[in-house]
Amino acid sequence: QVQLVESGGGLVHPGGSLRLSCAASTFALDYYTIAWFRQAPGKEREGVSCIVSSDGSTYYADSVKGRFTISRDNAENTVYLQMNSLKPEDTAVYYCAGAFFRPQTGIGSEYEYDSWGQGTQVTVSS
Repeated sequence: QVQLVESGGGLVHPGGSLRLSCAASTFALDYYTIAWFRQAPGKEREGVSCIVSSDGSTYYADSVKGRFTISRDNAENTVYLQMNSLKPEDTAVYYCAGAFFRPQTGIGSEYEYDSWGQGTQVTVSS
């Protein structure tokens, strides 16, 4: 398993931007498919985006398409989630997760990921 550490969360006004980082230790991130999940209070964890190790393909949940961008910096061994035009409904704890194998479809289920970070809080509020 790869150890993952998220950072970059915080409080932002609606329409604002944040960039989350997912830094890895013990293994090179480009061997892993890395995804971002989020969980709001009282709701199930949902997949937000992922970047596939083998070919760099990216996938997004419909709710964030056109607003969020996932990217990978192999030199920094870090995956980023750039979040623009944030909405109050984006408020959640955001987790990055790693999987050695490509998810069966798109972002995949949380159960397909075996390495998880501790989470970072994102709050969008005026």
